[in-house]
Amino acid sequence: MRGGGGRVARVLLDSPLPQLDRLFDYAIPAELRDAAVPGVRVKAPLRTAGRVVDGFIVEVGEAEDSGRPLSELDGVVSAAEVLPARLYALARRVADRAAGSAVDILRLAIPKRQVRVEKQWLSAERATPPRVAEDLLAAAVEFLDAYPGLRERLAEGARVALEAPPCLQAGRPAWTALMASAATSVLASGRSAVIAVPDHRDLDLLHSALRALAPEDAVVRHDASQTGPDRYRGFLRTLEDAPCIVIGNRSAVYAPVSRLGLIGMWDDGDPLFEEPLAPYVHARDAALVRQGIDGADTSEPPALLLSGHTRTTDVERLVAVGWVEEVRASRRYAPNVILSAVTESERPGARIPSSAFRAARDALAEGPVLVQVSRPGYAPTLVCADCRAPARCRHCAGPLHAPARGAVPVCRWCGRSATAWACAACASPRVRLASSGSERTADELGRAFPGVRVIVADGSHPVQRVEDAPALVVATRGAEPLAAGDGYRAVLLLDGDRMLQAPDLRIGEACLRWWSNAAALAAPGAPVHLVGVDGAVARALASWTQPAYARSELQERAPLHMPPVARVARLEGDVAAVDRALATLREDVPGLPEHAVLGPVPIDRQGWPGARALVRFDYARGAAVTASLRASVVAEAVGARSARRGSAKGRAPRNILAVRVDVVDPEL
Repeated sequence: MRGGGGRVARVLLDSPLPQLDRLFDYAIPAELRDAAVPGVRVKAPLRTAGRVVDGFIVEVGEAEDSGRPLSELDGVVSAAEVLPARLYALARRVADRAAGSAVDILRLAIPKRQVRVEKQWLSAERATPPRVAEDLLAAAVEFLDAYPGLRERLAEGARVALEAPPCLQAGRPAWTALMASAATSVLASGRSAVIAVPDHRDLDLLHSALRALAPEDAVVRHDASQTGPDRYRGFLRTLEDAPCIVIGNRSAVYAPVSRLGLIGMWDDGDPLFEEPLAPYVHARDAALVRQGIDGADTSEPPALLLSGHTRTTDVERLVAVGWVEEVRASRRYAPNVILSAVTESERPGARIPSSAFRAARDALAEGPVLVQVSRPGYAPTLVCADCRAPARCRHCAGPLHAPARGAVPVCRWCGRSATAWACAACASPRVRLASSGSERTADELGRAFPGVRVIVADGSHPVQRVEDAPALVVATRGAEPLAAGDGYRAVLLLDGDRMLQAPDLRIGEACLRWWSNAAALAAPGAPVHLVGVDGAVARALASWTQPAYARSELQERAPLHMPPVARVARLEGDVAAVDRALATLREDVPGLPEHAVLGPVPIDRQGWPGARALVRFDYARGAAVTASLRASVVAEAVGARSARRGSAKGRAPRNILAVRVDVVDPEL
């Protein structure tokens, strides 16, 4: 068919090639005229590759009189319109902001097709608008009223940051009641809500809180641990007009609900919100983009609620520029945090000061005590007993660790047992335990508190909840179980100095988040001992002024132009490809400061020489910088394809360029 007559479908192809990240026109054959509508899955021929690929129809319009022939659609996969216009607009905007492909975003948003589930949905009746009971709505409103003006701000579609109460309520963390109340009030107004949380434990707690307020059939769970049919069934429910509450992990922010009234995120500083797949968009950034898009297209913009026990520097920057509004509770509650240090009269190097030890002993008479440690296992680190050199594997040079007391050391990298090990520096056959993990700490505390039950909670020993009875709960950061009743009678935060030594730009705010979340599990008035740490992070925890710490972090990073004060893009690829991309960037973005580019520096790319560079740019130049970098990625991909065709062996040179924007912890 030639352009100039008939209807055409503009299709987004499901391809990883960056040069195909655009809409392609296909002629609609007569037999598919009724089925080829926007949003459906289709099969389309890719002439250059000589094969048929999957895709989505984004638009249907009249063919342009260009005189060039158009290929016809090969077929329509199903009648389900799984790509509404609002979802494509979000994917396109998010991908452009991250210099990525829209189809990569859609892979996160649209689950794999389940034929049986889809057929059942197409033949079933659509859901009816849910009704929230008046007494439950009153309970939700009462909880929200603890934050003066919060209900009004949510109804107006404002962007709000607030601190959640660091306590338990009805056996659950109070933040679950806060997020559930906000979602329920939005649902009662006839609009949908989307709440994203870091992991499955938070998701279970939030779901439990919603069961007490909202109708069960109005809650849609979006969880990676679900089966394929369940996840696809929930996705299809979000396409319907009836409002609902979507809860899930990082990809839940893309749920294509209609009449969106609220996007909520709990604990946005958790690294689980960082998407590990291209284009690596943080869930918070996607939520901000979505709130802006939906707010521009309707007279009822959705609200954005960012909540946590701490304040990330990213959110604090938005508060400082006035983009996000801070709402405070009418009654402030702070845990009883005590900074504990080893005194001169105690044994040097003591892990638990006498004050913290006494607090744990007294608290055990009433209920459970939480002990947070930095690492799992028995002895995460081993050193030579004579020269103190790190103990390394003879096969791969990986670090050795002790899986149990008296056990043969094992390599963390290759898993080999280090039998007959000898130090490479001094030839000594003896090793020394250089650190204590969760199991070794439990062993030591079991001897210090004979007759007391000791519970280990870490990645290998998941524990969701402990009884309201005397027990020592040794947990790694983020794996702390809930304590029944009012919470833990005492909390000991160990290994703080070791946590702060991690070579990470955000390690201070990460530690503050770990400690704050653990302190929030304590019973009212229970002592929370932070052991062996002083400085700004410790003072922020003791005074419960996390936003002030975030502001100080922003002030320190501003002269260095480090995130989130500035955005950072990382370029990796062939030396010539990186140089070309940087040269193009300076042409496309005039006025880019000289100090904006760090590098390039040489790197090894699996045996091929390569280069890496960082580009720091302000938010105002973001669109221009990402457009230039994306154009360079496409140009290099097209050049590599041409080189492959011209190569005698059909092998392209290693000049593919990879770009990642908004690097959380940039390293050159």
